[in-house]
Amino acid sequence: MSETILIIDDEANLLKTLAAILRARGYETLEALNGEEALELLKRVTPDLVFSDWKMPRMGGAEILEHMGNEPRLSAIPVIVITAFGSSHTAIEAVRLGAYDFITKPFDMEEIALTAKRALGHSSLNREVTQLRAQMDHGSAAGAGRLVGSSRAMLDVFKMIGKVAETDSTVLICGESGTGKELVAEAVHRYSQRKDKPFVVVNCAALPETLLESELFGHERGAFTGAVARKAGRFEAAEGGTIFLDEIAELSPNLQAKLLRVLQEHTFERIGGTETIRGDFRVLAATNRDLEACVREKVFREDLFYRLNVVCISVPPLRERRSDIVPLAEHFLSRYSEENGLPTVGFSDDAILALQTYSYPGNVRELENMVERAVLLARGRVLMPSHFPGAVSQAGGDGADANHAEFFHLPFHKAVAALEKRMIENALREAGGNKTEAANRLQINRRLLYNKMVEHGIED
Repeated sequence: MSETILIIDDEANLLKTLAAILRARGYETLEALNGEEALELLKRVTPDLVFSDWKMPRMGGAEILEHMGNEPRLSAIPVIVITAFGSSHTAIEAVRLGAYDFITKPFDMEEIALTAKRALGHSSLNREVTQLRAQMDHGSAAGAGRLVGSSRAMLDVFKMIGKVAETDSTVLICGESGTGKELVAEAVHRYSQRKDKPFVVVNCAALPETLLESELFGHERGAFTGAVARKAGRFEAAEGGTIFLDEIAELSPNLQAKLLRVLQEHTFERIGGTETIRGDFRVLAATNRDLEACVREKVFREDLFYRLNVVCISVPPLRERRSDIVPLAEHFLSRYSEENGLPTVGFSDDAILALQTYSYPGNVRELENMVERAVLLARGRVLMPSHFPGAVSQAGGDGADANHAEFFHLPFHKAVAALEKRMIENALREAGGNKTEAANRLQINRRLLYNKMVEHGIED
């Protein structure tokens, strides 16, 4: 079934032209010559995408966006604004009201088609994420809401979780320390058919080889000094459920060989025993190291790497999902305020600016620790930059965002403008000058990026 696109424009010729372009690409179209006519249509139908003119008599694009944003049935539908008035003010206002993208007249057919395709893909992804979150929350109230994020990078993670959770495939979760790899593993388990069975976590870096082998496979009485009774291992404890092997790159060569057999045959023996035990468990693994580099360096088995890397979920560092920083901070603020019996009062504007400009070498775990500390220091007062010494006085542990303290001596609006320019310059540099990639990194649309470059005098 083809997607349905509603087009709203008071210029009849342009309306017909745009409808013809989209129908030629296989979409069904609905047409409205003004805002009132569009709202009447939206009472009866739920389109997959809306193209709306910005300037129309009586009811323009802003009013349509506000109406759709306040209606739960319509709020998730992407809206692409079309206008002949391509000012930065219009672009900012459209995006602030929830527009997915912004196209100026005159436009070319290819731009319209590509933008529609991208918006419909984004809409489909949002529906999948909503369903995934609802089912994860239903599956485990205790873990509900622990994965926080709505950035494009995290939506990709949620989508991958939804794809692999129902299978029994081995999943390798990659990402820097503190990005939330264990939370991703928990989500895969909670959304799987094994959700009512055990979820067993093993930190492979926390124990020496001899103890870790016993922890994984168990041992028989008398297998070694101190083994006074038979002990079941973690693989037995995970029967019917999921075992999560964190820091998998730290396994010794001996244990790598044994784990390979477990993955291939789902059998193992306890230390000191002869009985072969067959298990029913799913294996998830995580690492903060580059396992392919470890294979090249001959410190990790190539055959084990391929067994583990059936599906890979890459969890992005916090610096690459900056739009999630404030929602995460508010989540931790609410949590630790409640745990300590303190009112949830919020952050000052300059504290928000401090949080958004810090580089987070420790990722989400560092942000969580910072907010917990700030809650204890503030004791029910508004959280200020002084409660975040790392964010204010050590801007950028890796030197990439070094010394943002300059912003805090400027008036608020000048500070925001200076920061905005810096962020755009950094994104363009990291993207090698590719504006589309830079816009994706900043989580803004391409048109707004162009307008901001002109506004701040940033050369191509």
